[in-house]
Amino acid sequence: MPLTINGELVDAGLLDAEFSQIKAHFEQQANVSCCERDDEFMGYAKDNIIARVLLSQKAKETIEDPSAESVDLHLEKLKEEYGGEEAFYFKLGIAPGNEEQVRKDVMESMRVDSLIEETSGDVPEPNDGEIEDYYKSEKDSFMTPEKVRSMHIFKSLQQAENKERLFAEMREARKSACAGTDFMDLVREHSDKPEEEADLGWYKRGELMDEFELITFSMEVGEISPVFSTQWGMHLAKLIERRCPEPIPLEKVKDEIRELIKAENRDSRLKSYIEKLKETATIKDEPESD
Repeated sequence: MPLTINGELVDAGLLDAEFSQIKAHFEQQANVSCCERDDEFMGYAKDNIIARVLLSQKAKETIEDPSAESVDLHLEKLKEEYGGEEAFYFKLGIAPGNEEQVRKDVMESMRVDSLIEETSGDVPEPNDGEIEDYYKSEKDSFMTPEKVRSMHIFKSLQQAENKERLFAEMREARKSACAGTDFMDLVREHSDKPEEEADLGWYKRGELMDEFELITFSMEVGEISPVFSTQWGMHLAKLIERRCPEPIPLEKVKDEIRELIKAENRDSRLKSYIEKLKETATIKDEPESD
């Protein structure tokens, strides 16, 4: 399905790559299965490509080419961000030293960035009332993370000759813990880790292994977990404390909210600008002829 924008043919591979990236994002969020939303994702991909091409075309018409020195600086910064020249070219899929096309792409990107800054960058500072209203309307975004503190008994599987014996030992430890035996005494008796490593301290989601967090964040304070395993070994956990999410005071997030409002205003201006470009653009999206 060829897509042309003001006579410029969009490479099918570029469109496919954009589609794949969008679909992968939704799959990671568990919002899609198989191909049920492919038409929707292709629509998003086309909208994104159209916006980028229109901005690129307009920038080429109205923005002067950046100087060779500024392109050099920008290119070196990109290489640093990618972890060096070799990693940079590997990511792009081209041989090191073949910079001609890369420099053209960097120049185009810099022109577009200048156009975006020119059309949407100068937004007013939000006042205190706007900041407070945003804080109230998005209050769920300004909460402390839920945290838990747990202790655990650990048995390594790397040197284990008899996993069933280890599992039986951990089950017995659990029975003792549930019957009221001091958990630290059980740590000293059964754990393969030193006593000082039994208490994991406070942690939020995303800081430990998924399997461990799924268990401990679903427990009640004082509860003893089932015996469960991770890639490292068998675990028996006890939840010691929990900190529920709490509102972060407005004063602590005021600067963050100010920047969020400005970013949303810039994004709104940019979208309006792109819509105006679409009004005068010739966009053709027709099925290929047989």
